[in-house]
Amino acid sequence: MADAPFSLRRIAVSAFGPSLLFGIGEGAILPVVPITARELGASVPVAALVAMLIGLGALVSNIPASLVTLRWGERWAIVVAGVWCALGMALCALTSDLALFAVGCFMVGMSQATFNLARQSYLTEAVPIGFRARALSTLGGVMRIGMFIGPFAAAAAMHRFGLPAAYAVGVVALLAATAVAARLPDLVPESQRVAPGEAAAPRPTLRSTLRDHRRVFLTLGLGVMFISAVRAARQVVVPLWADQLALAPSVVSLIYGVSAGLDMLVFYPAGKVMDRRGRLWVVVPSMLIMGGGLLLMPLAHSAAGLLLVAAAIGFGNGIGSGVIMTLGADHSPRQGRAHFLGVWRLMSDIGSSCGPALLSFLTAALSLGAGIAATGLLALAAAAQLGYWIPRSRRRP
Repeated sequence: MADAPFSLRRIAVSAFGPSLLFGIGEGAILPVVPITARELGASVPVAALVAMLIGLGALVSNIPASLVTLRWGERWAIVVAGVWCALGMALCALTSDLALFAVGCFMVGMSQATFNLARQSYLTEAVPIGFRARALSTLGGVMRIGMFIGPFAAAAAMHRFGLPAAYAVGVVALLAATAVAARLPDLVPESQRVAPGEAAAPRPTLRSTLRDHRRVFLTLGLGVMFISAVRAARQVVVPLWADQLALAPSVVSLIYGVSAGLDMLVFYPAGKVMDRRGRLWVVVPSMLIMGGGLLLMPLAHSAAGLLLVAAAIGFGNGIGSGVIMTLGADHSPRQGRAHFLGVWRLMSDIGSSCGPALLSFLTAALSLGAGIAATGLLALAAAAQLGYWIPRSRRRP
């Protein structure tokens, strides 16, 4: 009997459910981390530093996350990450010591790296290549939906039970994500992933992965760093430019909400285009639209003008949902995939760290408008870099 055709709907709950719940858990605590740090006696700069520990934990844990995934497999790596994140959030909620609170934040970042790498590796192996971009775009989109829901769930809980309730929402969401992930079907161990007719190769190491794929890391990887830098910077440019225009906070929230809404609406059609026409048809337009919006933002002198450019930036970012994961999956080898994706995600996180830092430096040295325009030029550079190096075929090399 012929195999039934593949359908994303059949795996929707098991494959995307943990990501939605993980996003809700993270979204629930991120807005209150600086507030909690302040309540524990931190100054404003120290509170910002503590909040940054989540990103730092993810950055330094990408390579260890690849080792965890390689050792235990994708399913159990997701489960371990969920439990570890729940423990970190519980520590944040229960401690009255700022140092222990910082440790809990770092634990959340560590689990984020392991969870993200393992879920990407799992879908890369489990989904046929003809559905890969749709699956990974949906994965990125579902995570964003979770991050959007999380703050509202936390706000409702805090209204009734106080600040620690936000962390309780996070813990419940993470434990639910872990329970769903534990039901994922097991994959063939990486050491046994040999195509018919292939001879078993020596087990790849991190060093051999860097050596064998250095050309991909130095070409496409550079473009991925540019994308990540632009994405991280665009999260702060809208509020900063709105403040420059002296807009009311309610208007700023509305503009940011419209941009975020467009961001979440278009991930699946974009993945479908990538699967059917190729990665270039989405990656380059995404960066061109975002770059154009960022370059026009310093010319926006009213709420209506800022709304238009923010909407364009949100749309451009939305159609690019999952592109970094898809490009990484396309070029990752079946054996050594965890090592490859660990390096890939490390490069992406480095870009995310550098984007806001570059914006801050240029704003201090020149002006906010110059910093935003430079971020727009970086998006155009990403479009040029990836437009040149992405293979024209939708099939991976």
